[in-house]
Amino acid sequence: MSASESGITTVAVYCASSLGTQKAYQEAAMSLGRALAAAKRPLVYGGGSKGIMGIVSGAVLEGGGQVTGVVPYAMIAAGGEEDKTGKGDAKDYAVYVTLNERGREQVDTVIVNSMHERKVEMAKRSAGFIALPGGFGTFEEIMEVTTWTQLGIHNKPVVCLNVLSYWDPLRALLQNGVREGFIPEKNESLITFVDGPANSEEHLTFDWGKAALEALDGWNREERAGMFDWSKT
Repeated sequence: MSASESGITTVAVYCASSLGTQKAYQEAAMSLGRALAAAKRPLVYGGGSKGIMGIVSGAVLEGGGQVTGVVPYAMIAAGGEEDKTGKGDAKDYAVYVTLNERGREQVDTVIVNSMHERKVEMAKRSAGFIALPGGFGTFEEIMEVTTWTQLGIHNKPVVCLNVLSYWDPLRALLQNGVREGFIPEKNESLITFVDGPANSEEHLTFDWGKAALEALDGWNREERAGMFDWSKT
């Protein structure tokens, strides 16, 4: 069954509030945002307007697509979350979670009380998850929603866009977990890696958005069985 056949077409995108050091990361975010808008697939994300977050959400908005940002109240109260790298001019890593930000009035902002609630809200609104390059927060979000599929809390695909081999260390970690007996071999495929062209120089112009949606919709839900029945209370 494709993601769209589940009745929900929204896609959660996990990514950085920083731009990263490679232009290919930014171009991949732009490609993904344009693809979501063209496919009329709503975006739900962490609510930021800077970094990779800002690029992918901005591309969806520019394409006439629907965008929902989910933000913990603490970030609103503090004026926003900063770029984690601390690089560049102050204006490049200033606060980025702003309600009704000029030019982004069409973003539907959902305010929650905690980071955990943010993840739950994003997950329940989504048919699947796509990860662009990011840091600790992105790593943690990917692993949690993958764990939820393994446990049977939901049955949704996770796709990592492996721009410039960024996610190779995660793939190696999964393979090592299988090899050492901590991850069932069948569950290695709970995360789909989209590698793009063999020539990394082509990653700058590759259509990551098209490839991401193909991977998302090509994921076979029928073969997945969670470990527990979470309807039991």
